[in-house]
Amino acid sequence: MEKKTKKTPTLAEAPYAAECSSRLGALEDALYVIGGKWKLKVIIALREGDVKRFNELQRRIPGISAKMLSSELRDLELNGFVSRTVHDQVPVVVEYELTEYSASLSLVLHELVEWGKMHREKIREMRS
Repeated sequence: MEKKTKKTPTLAEAPYAAECSSRLGALEDALYVIGGKWKLKVIIALREGDVKRFNELQRRIPGISAKMLSSELRDLELNGFVSRTVHDQVPVVVEYELTEYSASLSLVLHELVEWGKMHREKIREMRS
């Protein structure tokens, strides 16, 4: 005699799967644009003033290499968060600034920074 067991629904079969999948997809999209070790640091460095030149940004972000900064700026530009202006002079001057679209992150960044402040001690304790 076979024992019948109740099958647990998979995530895809669960009633909330579509909503969960949609949320995860949206999060994945957001992290694609701003995720990684450096992108948020670049955005925050650009927020701390109007327009920044490459070397100024590199000085404001300790530990970032020129190659990585260049790559992150390029990605942020492709995703509409940064504008790049090349001034036709010798030597060539290139300036970066945040776009109006990037302002849509302001509230999120503020909340993330505040959360970090509130939990800083615990985070550092967990690291050590």
